[in-house]
Amino acid sequence: MNIQKITNISVVLLAVLALIVLGVIIGQGDEYIEMSAMQGNYGFVSIMINLALFVFAITVLMTLVFSVKNLFSEKSRLKKAGMSIGSFVFVFIVAFVLSSGVETPMQDGKMLSALGSRLVEAGIRTFYLLTLIAGGIMIYFSVSKFFKK
Repeated sequence: MNIQKITNISVVLLAVLALIVLGVIIGQGDEYIEMSAMQGNYGFVSIMINLALFVFAITVLMTLVFSVKNLFSEKSRLKKAGMSIGSFVFVFIVAFVLSSGVETPMQDGKMLSALGSRLVEAGIRTFYLLTLIAGGIMIYFSVSKFFKK
């Protein structure tokens, strides 16, 4: 049996199981679920949440496995991925250097350290820098396309 058939059968079984649990949840009604939750019994709702987490974990795992497999299958792909990751790290380092950290009190009474504050600011600056870079690239190619005609 090939991987496509196994995947299709697994998807159908998980979908049927999810529909059965959803039917039971709908059949129980809101009031029953709320009263049970107040007593600490989450019943089929917790089953549905666990099923969703299971499907999510499988999806993430399969995505990572096949991405890494395809990445290492060709040297040129690995080189491009390395350059992309290196560029992103470079942009983050530039943003980190431009950031300043200040101890900040938080709403729950705890203190955000200077390093934590600097990392948050670096993340925001990284977003801004990547947005500017993407906008600049779009403008560059639009203008160059306009002048080539």
